[in-house]
Amino acid sequence: MALRPVHVIIKAVDNPAIGRFWAEALGWTAYSGESGVTTYVGPAGGLVWPDPVGLGIDVVTVPEPKTPTKNRVHLDLATTSAAHQAETVARLQGLGATPADVGQGDVPWTVLADPEGNEFCVLEPREVYRDTGPIAAVVVDCTDPRAMARFWGEATDWTVHEVTDDQAVLRSARGTGPYLEFLRNPGGKTVPDRVHLDLLPYPGDDKAAEVERLRALGATDLDLGQGDVPWTCLADPDGHELCVLSLS
Repeated sequence: MALRPVHVIIKAVDNPAIGRFWAEALGWTAYSGESGVTTYVGPAGGLVWPDPVGLGIDVVTVPEPKTPTKNRVHLDLATTSAAHQAETVARLQGLGATPADVGQGDVPWTVLADPEGNEFCVLEPREVYRDTGPIAAVVVDCTDPRAMARFWGEATDWTVHEVTDDQAVLRSARGTGPYLEFLRNPGGKTVPDRVHLDLLPYPGDDKAAEVERLRALGATDLDLGQGDVPWTCLADPDGHELCVLSLS
């Protein structure tokens, strides 16, 4: 048994506006949920979920605005040349993104924030990301990349590509879509996560059994005030929020 990451959750006060931002940023399409409290952003060409290649973005309405605290999870966007990187940064700022200082210093990538303050990076061209699509990686700050590689490598069907004291890298076993990268950062969780991953069982697998398997791997139950919902909220061993969705 294994779970598949199916989308990145971004919490927002104005989910339609942030959904539109990310759709335009990625060249994708925004789809409004039936309840109006979510906006799903996925590749153009019609809604296909779960996407067989990439991770979509699901923007979910919350009442609280983002605090000044840096998100522990962010997106890295891929570019193909120095000119493409510069054009992408200018285009995103035209859409409402703003420069962000997270202590990055003099680096070849550009750090921006979406209109509600969620940080993301526009990377310089890197060969490793040439086939990922617009999202190069989902990047997660953590205290122990090796522990994260063990947990997420067992929790999902993604392949562990690299593990060091400072970084762990996973990617879909199909070799498609973005990477999932855990970077060592000594700061622990101080505020609720604004960005997290949702996981989905495969057809024929039992959601309850998958949740129990994650608990055995070190996940803990998480009460976000979600009430009676068909998904299960957990935290990984480093405190990152995650949800296990229902197949139905």
